[in-house]
Amino acid sequence: MLPIGVLALQGDFREHIETLRVIGVQAIEIRKPDDLSKISGLIIPGGESTVIDKLSKIFSVREPLIKLIQSGFPVFGTCAGLIMLANKIIDGTPTQESFGGLDIEVRRNAFGSQVDSFEADVEFADSGSVHVAFIRAPIVATVGSEVETLAKFGSDIVAVRQDNLLGISFHPEVTGVTAVHEYFIQMCRDANFQHHK
Repeated sequence: MLPIGVLALQGDFREHIETLRVIGVQAIEIRKPDDLSKISGLIIPGGESTVIDKLSKIFSVREPLIKLIQSGFPVFGTCAGLIMLANKIIDGTPTQESFGGLDIEVRRNAFGSQVDSFEADVEFADSGSVHVAFIRAPIVATVGSEVETLAKFGSDIVAVRQDNLLGISFHPEVTGVTAVHEYFIQMCRDANFQHHK
């Protein structure tokens, strides 16, 4: 199993690195284009999607990242990472760009501001109930025909998958939940297998 990269430009990348360590997976902090060649999957953490967008351009990782996503590489976006993987941001800033890849529309800060953060249980894919944090979380407003819904909170879609892209609104890494990361690691293993066929 090759190491998993965590985009370490901004946001809570340390918590993701710790979660990977807990489940016995090597993590590599990704800041430069060269770092991308060492990994078999990538996590885009929560943070500020506008800042991640700007820093990805400053550090020249934006274009190589988009190429990777388009090539079918496994990428997992949490919160701001979900926004960065969405093809359309409904309420983005005028200059904000995403990496794209997921055929979805997202609404930023749909659950309100930082003070409206809360923890809740959601049923995630086949993993059963997971206890997670929603921190200024986005929601998935619309999904394309190729997109699978993996979790809902009430009537809101909060986790989706399309091929090797996984996007969630919430933070499992904040509450110590490992099931979602384990799900992604399995995606990376499966992709790795297909890659070498």
